[in-house]
Amino acid sequence: MPYYDEVRARLEERERMLSPFAAKSYAGRGRERAEEPSLVRTDFQRDRDRIIHSKAFRRLKHKTQVFIAPKGDHYVTRLTHTLEVAQIARTISRALNLNEDLTEGIALGHDLGHPPFGHTGEAALADVLPEGFRHAQQSLRVVEKLEGGGKGLNLTWEVRDGIVNSSKVREDIFAEGFGLPSTLEGRVVRVSDAIAYINHDVADTIRAGLMTEDDLPQQAVEVLGRSHSQRIDTLVCDIVEHSWEVTGQAKSDAVPIISMSPAVLATANALREFLFERVYMFESGEPEAVRGREVVRFLFGYYLEHLDEMQSDFVLPADPPWRRVADYVAGMTDQFALRAAEERGFS
Repeated sequence: MPYYDEVRARLEERERMLSPFAAKSYAGRGRERAEEPSLVRTDFQRDRDRIIHSKAFRRLKHKTQVFIAPKGDHYVTRLTHTLEVAQIARTISRALNLNEDLTEGIALGHDLGHPPFGHTGEAALADVLPEGFRHAQQSLRVVEKLEGGGKGLNLTWEVRDGIVNSSKVREDIFAEGFGLPSTLEGRVVRVSDAIAYINHDVADTIRAGLMTEDDLPQQAVEVLGRSHSQRIDTLVCDIVEHSWEVTGQAKSDAVPIISMSPAVLATANALREFLFERVYMFESGEPEAVRGREVVRFLFGYYLEHLDEMQSDFVLPADPPWRRVADYVAGMTDQFALRAAEERGFS
């Protein structure tokens, strides 16, 4: 037997040692287009690597998380946010004996479709598109159609399912909202996304001088902790402790879930709402955010009338004009969008 056959057999044997609730790459629903398997990687490993090597992933380093054009080197970008989500999600998945490769693949791909200027840019595109715009759906479109010159990355069904169902509604971190991932790994990523941004957005808001640690809700300090690391540790450990079983059911009939204790969940939701009111809504009215929103709207209108100026392999000629423009603008980084708008007469 060639050595690489032994490698793949060993990797799949490790997956058999995971929780019975974990997704297994060898037992998954596969890809839309059949491929020869990798000699030294499972299918989920291969998906993760394809995402890392994608153009959309590289562009995340120049896309806003919350603060647009901040004056400092340590603010979170869409890329560093993605890496934090992956780290938190892998920690939880490892503790619960789930599939870390699947978890990481979903985490690294969950924001690939985010437009420039963060949620401000997303809202601007949602306003001008006939079917609205959600970055999770666009992320799926990136990996299914836009990368690879219109061929997509041909990822496994489990990774794509986790990406498109990663969004959350405002009211509750665990609310079904726009859909729930079918795998526990996808649900781990979904909650890890919230854990990451709740905490790094607090840190960035303090860094920006918009509040201090003393401004945080007392409930958050008492239940989750005062420091960045304490809050993340509390949330992660609580999820590990309270996942798996639905309360009140016999162990043999337990339904596997990813969850938090009532007290910690209530506090996390309260801190998240605090950020909506004190940071996200405030930031959306700042001059940089207003300008970013106007830039996105300007570019959308401009390129609808100048389709020939969109030179990108992220534009599919067979699509209707509005779809091509949406893909092109959503793929822009902040600085590219600003430069493109200024070169075309935006002021």
